[in-house]
Amino acid sequence: MPAGDARQAVTLMVGGREHRDWTSYEVDSDLMTPADAWRVTLGIPADAVPATVRPWEPVQLAVGGEVVLSGRIDRVERTIRKGELSLAISGRDGAAVLVDCSAPIFTSRQVSVAEAVAHIVRPLGIARVRVAPGAGHATGHTAGHEKVAIEPGMTAWDALQQVAEANGMWPWFTPDGTLVVGGPDYTAPPVGGLVLRMDGTQNNVLALSVRDGVEERFSEVTVLGQSHGTEDAEGANALRAIARDTTAQWHRPRVVVEAECDTADMARRRARKLLADGRLAAFEMRATVRGHRASGPTGDGVLWQPGQRVRVLSEPHGIDGVFFLTRRTFMGGRDRGQVTELTLKEDGVWLPDVGKRRKRKKQDGETAMEVVDL
Repeated sequence: MPAGDARQAVTLMVGGREHRDWTSYEVDSDLMTPADAWRVTLGIPADAVPATVRPWEPVQLAVGGEVVLSGRIDRVERTIRKGELSLAISGRDGAAVLVDCSAPIFTSRQVSVAEAVAHIVRPLGIARVRVAPGAGHATGHTAGHEKVAIEPGMTAWDALQQVAEANGMWPWFTPDGTLVVGGPDYTAPPVGGLVLRMDGTQNNVLALSVRDGVEERFSEVTVLGQSHGTEDAEGANALRAIARDTTAQWHRPRVVVEAECDTADMARRRARKLLADGRLAAFEMRATVRGHRASGPTGDGVLWQPGQRVRVLSEPHGIDGVFFLTRRTFMGGRDRGQVTELTLKEDGVWLPDVGKRRKRKKQDGETAMEVVDL
C-alpha cells in the first residue's frame, strides 16, 4: 500500500486483532448529536468470521494509525449469497449507553457540575470524565446547582445535557473515549483550508453548499427561572434574563421557562446560549473533500475532527473567512475512493460563555449579544 494511502486507511481494532480493506465504510462524528456512529462492510468466506466480531465487544477505529473513535459493536449482520458471506458491522461511541439507558434517579443539593456529571455517568461505566476548568462560570470557578433532580424515565444523556446546558456547556466524547463537558477553543489556529476558485487554481473541494436563513433566529430570548428555598435563603420565583441579538433586523422574541435555572447567573447563560443556538442553526456550510486529512494553503495533514477551525475561500459564494467544524463523516471503500463530508458553522457562535477566544476588536456584521437582567 502506498504511503499516502496508508495514512488514509481505516482500521477496526477488536479483540486484539486489526481488520481493514473494507468493501465500504462510514465513520461519523458530530458535536451536536450524541453517539457517533460507524459502519463497515466486507465480503469474506462464510467460515472466516472471527469469534471476537460480535455485539457488545469494545472496539477502536483508526485512520492511518490514529484513533478516531472508541466504542462498542452494536450490530453484526451476515448475508450469504452463493457461498460468499457479506459481513456488516456497526456501532457507536461511548455516548451510546447514555442515549439508550435510563439515568440513575437521585436528588442532590449544592453540587458542582463535576459531581452532578459523575452521579449520572459513572453507574453506566463511564470512567474517564473531564469537566473543563472554570467552565460555566465567568469568575473562573466551576459552576454548580442549588438542586439537581433526575426524574424517572430520563435517559442518562438527557440528564447530562440538562446539567451541562444549565451551565452554558455541552457534553461530547473524544476519540479515546473520554467524556468532556465544556466548550470549544476559538483560539486554535485553522487546521486547513477549503478552496473553490472560478479558475480552478488550488481547488480542493468536490462540492460546497451554503444555507443561510432566519427561521430559528430571534431578536431576543427571555428566560424565566426559579430557585428553590434552602435553610439559609428563601426561594425566588421571578428569575428573569433577556439576551438580545442586535444584528437581527426585525422583532422576533422568544420566551422560555427553565425550571433548572435556579440562579440569575444560570438564567443569563441560558438566555445567551438559546440566542446563539438560533444563530448557529440558521447558517450551515457543507463541503465534500478528497481523503480524510486537512489540506490547502494552511493544511498540515491532520485528520478532520469536529471542534477544528477551518479557513474557507469560495469565490462563487463570496466567502473568505474562518468557520467552525461541527461534523465530519469519513466515507470510502474498495474501488470507491476516500472522501470526507464536512459540516461547518459560524465561528465563535456556539457556546458563547465557555468557548476560549482571543481578545480582539469586533468586526462589522459580527454577532452582537447583550444580556439584560430584569
